Amino acid sequence: MELQVTNSPFNQEQAELLNRLLPGLTDVQRMWLSGYLTATQGAALAVQPGAAAAPAATAAAAPAPSAPVSKEVTVLFGSQTGNSQGLAKKVSAKLEEQGFQVTLSSMGDFKTNNLKKVQNLLIVVSTHGEGEPPDNAIPFYEFLHSKRAPKLEGLKYSVLALGDLSYEFYCQTGKDFDKRLGELGAQQLTPRVDCDVDFDEPAAEWMNKVLDSLSAGSASVSVSVGETSAITGPSVASEYSRSNPFRAEVLENLNLNGRGSARETRHIELSLEGSGLQYEPGDSLGVYPENHPQLVEELIAAMGWQADEAVTINKNGEKTSLYEALRTHFEITVLSKPLLEQAGKLVPGSKLKDFVEASSQQELRAYIQNRDLLDLVQDYEELKGIPAGEFVQVLRKMPARLYSIASSPKAYPDEVHLTVRTVRYEANGRNRYGVCSTHLAERVAAGDSLPVYIQANPNFKLPENPDTPIIMVGPGTGVAPFRAFLGEREETGAEGKTWLFYGDQHFATDFLYQVEWQRWLKEGVLTRMDVAFSRDSAEKVYVQHRMMERSAELYQWLQEGAAVYVCGDESQMAHDVHATLQTILMQEGGMSPEEAAEYLTRLQQDKRYQRDVY
Repeated sequence: MELQVTNSPFNQEQAELLNRLLPGLTDVQRMWLSGYLTATQGAALAVQPGAAAAPAATAAAAPAPSAPVSKEVTVLFGSQTGNSQGLAKKVSAKLEEQGFQVTLSSMGDFKTNNLKKVQNLLIVVSTHGEGEPPDNAIPFYEFLHSKRAPKLEGLKYSVLALGDLSYEFYCQTGKDFDKRLGELGAQQLTPRVDCDVDFDEPAAEWMNKVLDSLSAGSASVSVSVGETSAITGPSVASEYSRSNPFRAEVLENLNLNGRGSARETRHIELSLEGSGLQYEPGDSLGVYPENHPQLVEELIAAMGWQADEAVTINKNGEKTSLYEALRTHFEITVLSKPLLEQAGKLVPGSKLKDFVEASSQQELRAYIQNRDLLDLVQDYEELKGIPAGEFVQVLRKMPARLYSIASSPKAYPDEVHLTVRTVRYEANGRNRYGVCSTHLAERVAAGDSLPVYIQANPNFKLPENPDTPIIMVGPGTGVAPFRAFLGEREETGAEGKTWLFYGDQHFATDFLYQVEWQRWLKEGVLTRMDVAFSRDSAEKVYVQHRMMERSAELYQWLQEGAAVYVCGDESQMAHDVHATLQTILMQEGGMSPEEAAEYLTRLQQDKRYQRDVY
């Protein structure tokens, strides 16, 4: 029955609200609401002055269920690119909708002496580099693994771990947190869930289980989380996301390197017009690439498949041709231990299965490195009898590639620019290449379109105060976000000093965006620039060497409150730069190694030391 003013005791506004709410309730929710209203009505009658007592028979016949007790939940996230932070915000919002009192915090901002007071803890954390925690998770991670960590027998917790299955230390940080909390006496609220790069569905399932478990302690309410809603990109009104990318038109695709360079770096300009997508300097763009047609054709031929055979590409049962599936939907250039394990199970008495079970981690790592699916099926011919529809089910969905955005939205409205170095090399007797970088360099021209989305990165942002000095360290394509930073500061008229350390191989052929840096130096947008071209001198010179040469001035900038930004290769450059900063603090500030390390940790906690490394 639809409620109206004429057939109910409600006014027009109340009737409209109830008519919108009631049809969408589940049976469990209706029962709970009925009991809740009975309980609150009984409580109101009990305290109303002069009210007659309810008949004993009535009270006994309709015992009121107790109203749900509000619980406190702490949600901590450790995030490098923003995915973990977005998911933490999502689960926090769902909890608050159900009446929970939620404390949401970055691990870097969380006061560790409050941990003993926490009863319910949710951890959402990614894994970075070689199984390492993200920058803003390091202080909490180190505290929890130190002797200062308290016993946590009264704590209930659950961990959502984000990672990349193609890496050896998949979701390692989340696994470490789960193990350590258990060692300290905490009890799992729900089991840990490990997510690959396509994390929407498992993350939603984890949220459902967490919310059900927490709700069970206060009321039998089942909360459903949409499985396809992705938390990526800034909170703006756009229908496009990681799970629903926008087809962006390519406006420009240029090679930034000069003739004779050993490198090829593409400057790509894309139109976001009509998408509703917005971004800030420091954010990234996700690009879904296509596998090389030649590799797809060689793989189909090696397996004896038919290119036009229809295969299923997702859990919804959608189908497309095998050629299209291998070209755009599945990853075929990266091997992983789980892939080898699953492929080995497809063949009875598989030699591949025996190899995986008998091999050490080191042996598996050596085989997987620089090999792709074509290598695998050529090395293990037993796989060639597997039907295409069965084989593709063990393949991973094609992951997007993230690139630091090289433009300011204020300088280039409705556009987004990328700086992408083309990866090509030879290994194991075949030419290899980066899937996305080669796709962009060889098969994308102005007028074409690419599926893209905005990946917000709240951990790599310009200071809120435009007068704050900034020091930027970005060799090679790591300079991309600093082109965005300076473009933004130019447009906003920021007064803070700026200092850029840039490096590459040769001044003559590899000085990316040279004209723009020179213009900004002339106009004062860029206060200072130090460059290092490693192949132009007898001894290789890198950005960290230039930093040491300017150690006194750099330390003075830090004393003046400068923020430090580092972008680029994590495995070597970022570690070298970090070590150089520590050395400068010791040399110029007279600090001990421990004091210098603590100083850098405080800079990170104060968001004065931010890194966008990969």
